Amino acid sequence: MKLLVIGAGMMGSAAAYDMARAGDVESVTLADADGKLAESAAARVNKLNGNKKVRAVRLDAANYKAAGKLMRGHAAVLSAVPYFFNVGLAKAAIEAKCHFADLGGNNTVVRKTYAMSKQAAKRGVALAPDCGLSPGMASILAGELFRRMAGNNGKVDALKLYVGGLPEDPQPPFFYHLVFSVNGLINEFVEPAKVLRNGKITEIEPLTEAEDFQMGGFDPMVAFHTSGGTSTMPETFKGRVGECFEKTLRYPSHFAMIRSLYDLGYFSSEKMKLGKTEVTPREVTSQIFLNKLTSDAPDVCIMRIEAHTDGHVAAFNMVDHYDEKAKMTAMMRTTAWPASIVVLMMARGTIKKRGGIMQETDVPANDFLNEMSKRGIRIDYALR
Repeated sequence: MKLLVIGAGMMGSAAAYDMARAGDVESVTLADADGKLAESAAARVNKLNGNKKVRAVRLDAANYKAAGKLMRGHAAVLSAVPYFFNVGLAKAAIEAKCHFADLGGNNTVVRKTYAMSKQAAKRGVALAPDCGLSPGMASILAGELFRRMAGNNGKVDALKLYVGGLPEDPQPPFFYHLVFSVNGLINEFVEPAKVLRNGKITEIEPLTEAEDFQMGGFDPMVAFHTSGGTSTMPETFKGRVGECFEKTLRYPSHFAMIRSLYDLGYFSSEKMKLGKTEVTPREVTSQIFLNKLTSDAPDVCIMRIEAHTDGHVAAFNMVDHYDEKAKMTAMMRTTAWPASIVVLMMARGTIKKRGGIMQETDVPANDFLNEMSKRGIRIDYALR
């Protein structure tokens, strides 16, 4: 089979690397508006894999007509570009009869993508938004915990998701560095978080309801609401789960800094004049974050997914580290590889459903866990 990845950045290149390792994958096309970036990423991935399966092409993700033309002849495509391209790319994929997945990043965009489910099903196409770490892997595992823990009444008291990408060796003053798109990061801080409270869908202000979080071997952390992490779970589990939320993990001083920036309006998209120039605070903050928080230092990814019911707690736990040999961050491994697995499942027919694919209900969790284990990512299960 032939697969396509649009976006040759950290996540796109890691996904292409993973896809090209599969024996039944004939080739992977890695496309980016920056042709030189695509070429260098393809060359690096081919060298790591010891083959020449990945080929680079230049593509402007905003040119949906060209994207659709490129999709033809590919079994499935992964969008690894910023979320605001995804609706147009999904439309192009439906027209090209190419299964589509993306890394998500925005609730509104994801729902617009799912609104095309019937159209996609008629064309024999699967649409799988939100295929990264959280939402994505975290949603798949939360769905599996629900199935394991739901009693005869088909209900669970709570699903609690805690996820964070952090520096392996956090340094002052920020105790954080960028591990994925700055656009996606800031978006988590500005849109409301969708949760379940008493079985009903509720919207919560981002950067609120902070709670202490502990994971063995790490300094104390803070968990707090951010946007997008629950994806479709509130709708899926409405009336069947009392409480459902996803919280981001950070070190306490970093959380305090981000909350202060939020209160001061640094993430606002309202235009303001600086002399004769019009800018938004968000644009300025994005550039500052890129300048100050970019680092190639090793990272670590932490995840705990919990299901609570009748006094019992079932949990999946994961701690993944930077891969020195492959020069791949933990965030690349735990975001791009789950997306790659879902793309491969759609292309192979492991996921047979067509139309909208919900991570928590439509991705076979045991197969997914086996695939992650094959890739050296350990996810432990515990029941107490």
